[in-house]
Amino acid sequence: MNDVIASEWLKVRSVRSTYWLLAAVAGALVLGTVVSVLMVADWDASPAAERERFASADMAVLVLPFLQFCVAVFGGLTVTSEYTTGTILSTLAAVPRRGRVLLGKVVVVGTATMLLALATTFLMLAVVSVVVGDRPSPIAPWESMSEGVGSALAAVAVLVVTAHVALCLGVAIRASAGTLVTMTVLLFVLPVAFTFLPEPWNLRLVSGTLPALPSQLAGSPGAVFSPGVAAVVLAAYVVVSCGIAYSALTRRDA
Repeated sequence: MNDVIASEWLKVRSVRSTYWLLAAVAGALVLGTVVSVLMVADWDASPAAERERFASADMAVLVLPFLQFCVAVFGGLTVTSEYTTGTILSTLAAVPRRGRVLLGKVVVVGTATMLLALATTFLMLAVVSVVVGDRPSPIAPWESMSEGVGSALAAVAVLVVTAHVALCLGVAIRASAGTLVTMTVLLFVLPVAFTFLPEPWNLRLVSGTLPALPSQLAGSPGAVFSPGVAAVVLAAYVVVSCGIAYSALTRRDA
């Protein structure tokens, strides 16, 4: 199994798309920092009456959706690029037990995404804390640092699951375009479409989408699901997507 993981890790490190995605994430962090600094500067220059109408200077509101899409692209391309180039045949010939191939990809994608997510979310937490300083709500995203840490950890969990779902969809769909379109629907289309449904289904379904789960996991004010229910929903994404991928990989020819 160690050889399978090492092989998958080498594939991830040897493709240019990985580094382009890292560059895109770095650019998003820079943009988020600029936006937070400008918001705080505007807050300082505004009268007290107008300050109450400000949103928080949390850059995660801007950066996290983009980061979620980037890890989805990473997870999907990890497998669809092999189908595009035909190297999946070599992979399956070297490792005939297809479950091990899937497990190796899941471990590598999950570990890489977790490291990236931890680095980016806690970097955002640190930057926002420095930029906002001791300014009060609403420009301050959290009343205490523990709330910010909880939100960051919830975002990390959802980012890892997002990459996992994209990887599994890539195994089932076997095409980069189809996988990315499907993930776009899951991340951006369905959350908007669900808002047009009658209550209370609109709130429940929106709360169960991947973009909404970080706030549910963190127990943010106004969350529809408790952190426990949100964790069950997140686990369901993993179980269902893994089942689909395993079935597709073991029952179909390469």
